[in-house]
Amino acid sequence: QVQLVESGGGLVQPGGSLRLSCAASGSFFSIYTMGWYRQAPGKQRELVATITSSASTNYADSVKGRFTISRDNAKKTVYLQMNSLKPEDTAVYYCNAQWAGVGHNYWGQGTQVTVSS
Repeated sequence: QVQLVESGGGLVQPGGSLRLSCAASGSFFSIYTMGWYRQAPGKQRELVATITSSASTNYADSVKGRFTISRDNAKKTVYLQMNSLKPEDTAVYYCNAQWAGVGHNYWGQGTQVTVSS
């Protein structure tokens, strides 16, 4: 069992930056593919970025060049550095942990990011 707790959300002006953190509990954190997803009001949840156990990353086209995902296995934490934020980045951001080989898929409770002047 893995529990995920996000932090770092808030209100920021367009062009600003935020760093989200997701702290995990449980074992085998380094094996999990970690990801950030977001869901805006009235829209489906969408992938933002993922990072594998070997630190290979993948980004949605809408955030490439602005967002950076990283992980610290010793701290069991995954981060999302968000720069040049736009109003369309406003959403609840969710942390995800997946271990496909054993069918594990866990979600955090989400953290609100609002980009507005």
